[in-house]
Amino acid sequence: NTTSGEERSFDNVKSFTFSNNSKWLVFHHHGDKAEKKEEEKKNEKLQAGSTLSVMDLGEGSLDTFSFVSTFAMDSVSQHLAYVVTDTSALGNGIYTLSLADRSTTSKVLYADSSAWAGALNWNNQTGALAFLAGLTNKKGEKEDSDLYLWSPGEHEAVVALSDNELKEDWKIWHTNKIQWSKDGKRLFLGTKPGSEILEPEEQKPDSLKSLYSNEDILADRTVDVWHWNDPYINPQQKKRWENEKNRTYSGVYYPADDRFVQLADMEMPEIRISESSQTVLGSSSVPYAKWITWDGRYSDYYLVDISSGKKEKVITAHQGRPSLSPDGKFLSWYQDGDWHLMDALSLESRNLTESLDVPFADEDWDYPEDTPGYGVADWLNASEALLVYDKYDIWLFSTAGGDALCLTEGKGRAEKLQFRIKKLDREKLFLELGESLLLTAYHDLKKYTAFYSMNAGKVGVSPLVEEQKKYTVVAKAEEANMLLYTRQSYTEFPDLWVTDLKFKKPKKLSDLNAQTQGIAWGEAELVEWSSLDGTAMQGILIKPGNYEPEKKYPVLVYYYRFFSNRLYDFNRVELTHRPCFPYYASNGYAIFLPDIRFDIGNPGYSATKCLVPGVQKLIDMGIADPEAICLHGHSWSGYQTAFAITQTNIFTCAIAGAPVSNMTSAYSGIRWGSGLARQFQYEKSQSRIGGSLWEARDLYIENSPVFFADRIETPLLIMFGDKDDAVPWYQGIELYLAMRRLEKESHFLQYRNEPHHPKVYANKLDCTIKYKEYLDHYLKGEPAADWIKTGVPYKGK
Repeated sequence: NTTSGEERSFDNVKSFTFSNNSKWLVFHHHGDKAEKKEEEKKNEKLQAGSTLSVMDLGEGSLDTFSFVSTFAMDSVSQHLAYVVTDTSALGNGIYTLSLADRSTTSKVLYADSSAWAGALNWNNQTGALAFLAGLTNKKGEKEDSDLYLWSPGEHEAVVALSDNELKEDWKIWHTNKIQWSKDGKRLFLGTKPGSEILEPEEQKPDSLKSLYSNEDILADRTVDVWHWNDPYINPQQKKRWENEKNRTYSGVYYPADDRFVQLADMEMPEIRISESSQTVLGSSSVPYAKWITWDGRYSDYYLVDISSGKKEKVITAHQGRPSLSPDGKFLSWYQDGDWHLMDALSLESRNLTESLDVPFADEDWDYPEDTPGYGVADWLNASEALLVYDKYDIWLFSTAGGDALCLTEGKGRAEKLQFRIKKLDREKLFLELGESLLLTAYHDLKKYTAFYSMNAGKVGVSPLVEEQKKYTVVAKAEEANMLLYTRQSYTEFPDLWVTDLKFKKPKKLSDLNAQTQGIAWGEAELVEWSSLDGTAMQGILIKPGNYEPEKKYPVLVYYYRFFSNRLYDFNRVELTHRPCFPYYASNGYAIFLPDIRFDIGNPGYSATKCLVPGVQKLIDMGIADPEAICLHGHSWSGYQTAFAITQTNIFTCAIAGAPVSNMTSAYSGIRWGSGLARQFQYEKSQSRIGGSLWEARDLYIENSPVFFADRIETPLLIMFGDKDDAVPWYQGIELYLAMRRLEKESHFLQYRNEPHHPKVYANKLDCTIKYKEYLDHYLKGEPAADWIKTGVPYKGK
């Protein structure tokens, strides 16, 4: 109780919600902990529900309901619906409880000894409840389902839609999500063709198997067939299966007309549900499924008439995410550096940005794939205008035509401020002309984040808060013009603050920064230099705690791509695969976080040409001990680390976590976490080669550290989890064996049964200790730990 401070506690709670009128608290308890969840997924049998508690916050009274599997409260806090699932078949069904009159007697909406129900959704306009329900078979598995509707005052729920009202052989699938439109006139739900429904496999009773029966012997086979023309490779099919087996295709039900329209189908499986009463956006990646392996994700986009289901393909093989205006009248998308707008009725389109001399493509993009834009800011007055970002400013394009309008008047580009609209009400579908907007403004060169304000659709911005800090909005109060936000820097914890929308009366609510008192935390500053090809570079230097200007310090270099934007980030003290910067700063280390800019086709050398002059800058500044510098990276920067030490001896030692060492063998590996082949990563994505292994064979070799391991003179520590689901861990073995054969100083930490980043706390702690011991030895000259000096023999562990 926030007034009295009185507390009540409840154990074993898995979820809870307050009613919108703040009078009720409903919380759901965990069931039997012995439930076998994997088995539950496998056979889709009903599992017994668990206790639901309903608390009257005014009186403090508490009612409980047994065997509840799911529940939902309406938006006006008048009714609570809940489903009872009792495996002993007592009282199964769906019930409602009247909260308005504080009734403790539930009304039965649908019940049967073998009933199931789910997908509860209240209509916020009419107060009606929609849900799916049906019967289970003798094995307790869900059979066919129907759509039911119930309105307060009615005796019981009625069937609104059943399978026989759908297209031939289509069914209302029991695993479903149903959703009312905000105006309460349409109900979206998913259906499924019978051809995609798999019957559960019959479990044959145990019996003696014949040694001479092929059928009995083959029943135990464990073969997967990989076909060259599969849309998705086999590991990806497995990752997709849980979603695919329960995939549904969206349709819309009109209660007023008792009419259902199928919108999506197998040719166009995706529908982006919106509040438009005319048009929705459909998409299909089906024709391009194979491309994911080596290229990227592409989709065709359709305008779909929500009343008839008629669809029109308007964009082909697109990688972006088109935006449909909230009223469905206009479609906007980015392609080849420009923004386009289409009239959804006439299908006429025009290029919005081709005549402007400002780039709308990502100016920092360095991948060998189509350059994306900066995105849509929002729509104005449903579809009167479209607001679009460039790198710095916000532009307005009227859908009626006319010249573009830079709402931020070019201030962003002139002052290197990246203006972005901070949407405070996620429920709003569009901006209203003249409404007051909060803008974040990130300074691209100085790295701080400020707040500005503007009026939607009007030219001009006004500063609210601007200082050398990083500001982040947490939330706006629903019923007051107050903001909850945080302010942070390297030395300031992101405590909670509250203020009005003009930031006139800021008040600090928490003081967790006090935890850093007495710790030599260090300080962060921006460093600038030029790469070997003359490109301007930035990075962060964290000076050690109790820094002495005349003293040279050991330096830990940690990096990935762009890190300078973390200048004002407070760094939490925690154990991960990354070094904890305050931990090293308080132990006498300087930390350097340089940006890296890449050239397509030469990712390895790109890192080297940025790193080496950056490190040299620290040496020239007098802070870095040139004989005590460690290069440390993980994953993509683990690769960069492994490659850089084949090109330079400037580093005293190096740590490479989960590095690719041989692009020729990694190219056709599998990212087991997603089931994707790794080919796309090299041709179009992070590895930036820009061609296949056969088109750019020399580049794959030239950018692979293992082929140049004979040049390495830097001691190297490699770390991998042997269940790495992103980078094949044998990449670490290849580099280790190469260095071992060449008698180069190297160590390899293999964490058993760990993925891309160690997850087990003991392993994270061990990794942190070993990294620190490694640096202390090579950079500070402290005695080598036994694992560094002599290794750790197996001895049956």
